[in-house]
Amino acid sequence: MSSELTLLIMRIGFLLMLWFFIFSIVYALRSDLFGAPARKLRSDSPAVQAQGSPVSQGAQAPTPAPSQAPAAATRQAQPVITPSGGALPSAGATGPARSLVITSGVATGTAIPLDEDFVTIGRSSDSTLVIVDEYTSTYHARLARSGSEWTLTDLDSTNGTLLNGEKVRKTVSVPTFTPVTIGKTTFELRP
Repeated sequence: MSSELTLLIMRIGFLLMLWFFIFSIVYALRSDLFGAPARKLRSDSPAVQAQGSPVSQGAQAPTPAPSQAPAAATRQAQPVITPSGGALPSAGATGPARSLVITSGVATGTAIPLDEDFVTIGRSSDSTLVIVDEYTSTYHARLARSGSEWTLTDLDSTNGTLLNGEKVRKTVSVPTFTPVTIGKTTFELRP
């Protein structure tokens, strides 16, 4: 009789552990697919996302890309065209960053002025930079101003954040003209 009771208790315990495991998986998937409950990082007014645009607050119209020369010989004769107006950028050499410019992805060419002390990045509509991308987490990363420089923190995102091709594992300093990749979007901080 006692062995049957022990076996019944073990079966019930195993069933409870199995259901706990299933509910924890469902909760993790739900929060990743539909977003976690809204959490405010600041008590100021929330960012307002533009209708139909993957980038919110402060976004400007994309700038057209410079025309490329048709032949290789012509390309060699032309000077290098860069966003800084002809001079090759060097990290941090031109002063503090004043804007965030998207260099690749859905909103290439879009610039966001860095007027606030921090920029939140993710799929959430209350993020400063909203990236609509299946590889971007709801609350993916945060840029914060520290004096005249900016620091980048990955907020435990699923797919990670890259700074100049290296995965961000802790809070790191972001020099100007250094590519930051989140999902399929790459951006730089520029003076």
